[in-house]
Amino acid sequence: MKTTTPAVVIAPGILGTTIARSLGRLGVPMIGVFSNARSPSRRSRYWTKTYVWDVQASSAELSFAFLSSLARDAPDKPVLLSTDDDTCLFIARHARILREWYRFPDQPEGLPEHLSSKRGMYQLCEQHGIPTAATVFPDSLADVEAYITSGAFPVMLKAIDTQALQRRAGLRMMVVEDGDSLRHWYTELETPESPNLMIQELIPGDSSAVWMFNGYFDADSRCLFGMTGQKLRQYPAYTGATSLGVCMPNSRVSDLTMRFMADLEYRGILDIGYKYDIRTGEYKLLDVNPRIGATFRLFVDSAGMDVARAMYCDLTGQAVVTGQHIAGRKWMSEAFDVASSWRYYRDGKISFRRWLTSFRGVKEGMWFASDDPAPLISLLGYGIRHFSRRRFSGTAQGGFTESHEQSLAATQ
Repeated sequence: MKTTTPAVVIAPGILGTTIARSLGRLGVPMIGVFSNARSPSRRSRYWTKTYVWDVQASSAELSFAFLSSLARDAPDKPVLLSTDDDTCLFIARHARILREWYRFPDQPEGLPEHLSSKRGMYQLCEQHGIPTAATVFPDSLADVEAYITSGAFPVMLKAIDTQALQRRAGLRMMVVEDGDSLRHWYTELETPESPNLMIQELIPGDSSAVWMFNGYFDADSRCLFGMTGQKLRQYPAYTGATSLGVCMPNSRVSDLTMRFMADLEYRGILDIGYKYDIRTGEYKLLDVNPRIGATFRLFVDSAGMDVARAMYCDLTGQAVVTGQHIAGRKWMSEAFDVASSWRYYRDGKISFRRWLTSFRGVKEGMWFASDDPAPLISLLGYGIRHFSRRRFSGTAQGGFTESHEQSLAATQ
């Protein structure tokens, strides 16, 4: 395999370590562009070079100048990867300019924006006959009152633009049990001048009812690599990202995803989630990330292929050589799984014995690697400093709290 072409990862944050390891272990020169110099991910030994540049905080013109100079210093036209919604949309909106210096998939105009937006995704599902959770997009408190009068509970109150609500209120979604709670939280969280909340049916079932598909689609929207898996635990518990996941084949999820992406003429890396609705027997689409996702190293086949490697091979003109789906392979996000496990234990969902046995089959973690210990050491150092400050300021709390997660995210 030819690995002389560099890979540039913008705003790698918490994902940077796993991307650097995946491609760096093959010998690919890895260049990380971090928005925060203190990110533990920046400590990975697999970065060839790292830079500090915040694409979102800088003007497009300054970012173009920075990225073009970075590419000119490379020995070959680099492969470009984004790791969050903001940088994904930055690349999509400025693809014509960035393509002069970088290799990345050529998406249909406006498609990443539609898929990243919960409203846009819902509309695409309706247009293409893809099952999804029933959703209402209120424009005012009057619309919420109308739902309270005739709608079912409990529901999910979620952000349309998840990053905007995360930045403003420190959360992305919540379960709402009744009309009074819905009225209260809508009033607290909504921005009336720019409505950003939606009311979505709560599909019954625990974390294991949530299925994921990770894949890579070429310029003809053919899936060159794709795998499915289940969430076993989430952080925050019940509604968040995967903290413990397992690979399991699911042809219904794969077939549904491939048909949808072919209809959309989608190209590139895809991270998509569904929940099985026992009431209807359908897999209902929950969210789409038109980019690499945090759990991508769960989805590794017997040939060692993952979505980052598939994209690198395809964009550098090499064959994507795949192996077999490894059923039972597990992946975990160590710190977040400790936090979510405590919640599941407290709620009587898991015993200590069952918790211990749940780690059988774990092949990889987000942070720990014997050949690359520095990111984990840096993360632990950050955690110790964080809790020390809280303790001496008189605000110490037990456990790995959601405020800790937000503080950690700020270093990414």
